[in-house]
Amino acid sequence: MAQSVKTLVDGGRATAGPPLGPALGPLGVPVPKVVQAINEETKDFAGMKVPVTITVDDKRNFVITVGVPPTTALLKKELGIERGPQKPGAESAGNISMEQAVKVAKMKKNDVLSYDLKSATKEVIGSGVPFNMYVEGKPVKDVQKEIDEGKYDEYF
Repeated sequence: MAQSVKTLVDGGRATAGPPLGPALGPLGVPVPKVVQAINEETKDFAGMKVPVTITVDDKRNFVITVGVPPTTALLKKELGIERGPQKPGAESAGNISMEQAVKVAKMKKNDVLSYDLKSATKEVIGSGVPFNMYVEGKPVKDVQKEIDEGKYDEYF
């Protein structure tokens, strides 16, 4: 019977210490090998907390399932900020390119409600509205309208 361990790790920087080591040790898997595999799988999320599930079967084989950080965390990484503006509406969190927005939409493709990349991108940039984010130097709502009009179709 397979057993699972769910935890949050720092992207690309998991260690054999708590919480992983103590949780995996009793399952009989080689902890350093699991940690190495987790770090390889999460390296693209450096600097973010990443949800990870390690499933171990009866023969001590393991499978790592990596979740995706929240959309706002991915957008903040693209903006190069750690937190949103202190006066929402009065100041902007920054500006991202359409290319960056599409990159985040591709990362979140399995977590969004949209069926295609165009809609997923609109959904993702909508997550930047609360911290007054701009896309291509324009407010999110304007860019969403332009996406509907086909202005950015070369990205999809």
